[in-house]
Amino acid sequence: MNRDKQPKRTTIYDLAELAGTSASAVSAVLNGNWKKRRIGSQLAEKITRLAEEQGYAVNMQASLLRREKSKIIGMIVPKYDNRYFGSIVETFENMARQRGLFPIVTCTRRDPELEIEAAREMLSYQVEWVVSTGATDPDRVTDLCAASGVRSLNLDLPGSKAPSVISDNFAGARELTRRVLLNHERKLGHKSPLLFIGGRGSDHNTSERVKGFLAAHAEMEITVHQHHILTCGYAPEKADDALSALAQAEGSVPMGMFVNSTISLEGVMGWIRRSGHYSTIAPTLGCFDWDPFVALLCDDIQMVRQDVPAMLSSVFDIIDNGAKTTSLIEIPPVFVTSP
Repeated sequence: MNRDKQPKRTTIYDLAELAGTSASAVSAVLNGNWKKRRIGSQLAEKITRLAEEQGYAVNMQASLLRREKSKIIGMIVPKYDNRYFGSIVETFENMARQRGLFPIVTCTRRDPELEIEAAREMLSYQVEWVVSTGATDPDRVTDLCAASGVRSLNLDLPGSKAPSVISDNFAGARELTRRVLLNHERKLGHKSPLLFIGGRGSDHNTSERVKGFLAAHAEMEITVHQHHILTCGYAPEKADDALSALAQAEGSVPMGMFVNSTISLEGVMGWIRRSGHYSTIAPTLGCFDWDPFVALLCDDIQMVRQDVPAMLSSVFDIIDNGAKTTSLIEIPPVFVTSP
């Protein structure tokens, strides 16, 4: 039986022969250590060009075994499907590369087992840091990293065993709620409580936003009904289902809402358009998240943009200079529209 022959894989010795130099010189160039070996830039460029032409790829794991530091940094994120996490990933990659680091990013879909699987895989590549973004169980990731002697920190959601950088969720939610309540009062001519919808009641960010939401109502002497705090999850369909159930149970839905993310806002806007509950007057909305296209959906919306550049600057300040294990840095969010 005839079999197609697989093309011969280019080796480091093949490149050395083509470049007219030693295998050790080729290795130094491909591993980024050629300046320490005092190899000339012309030879380094020649070796790099030949490697590209020959389709040579460095065996990363074998290479890492020969290095003191990998210069690889890993990030775990829960989602790619909203502007906030997309901005985190892009900013993280840019800032890592500015420091000569190679970023690895993977999405774990808010699944704690996938978070651990991702961390283990990153550790196998000898990452220098693991950044757990929005992790459901950040302390478990920290313990795994610590057992391998790898440093870690938390972003977006805090942990108790590694430094954490998050938004100031309480203050941001309180101010957002205050602004929406004032808009709501101007629109209706009287004070009226808002509905809180979206997020998981068990996570730190949502619980702090609920506290800020309640604090703003208390400061304005407005009573909130506990059954109008719907921490139903982030998925659009969950917000849709929660509003449908509330409308069926009570016959109406509050005219003002605090929506806990743009992901939840998708479900809210879909339900509003489909339900017919706001056919005569549009609801007054506030969203603890930001997307420039949302402003096109309606005029009566206030939005909060989490300050991703400032958050990532704090992350890399910790990476560059260190921080206490239990340190918690809270970054004020930015209000996109005026009160």
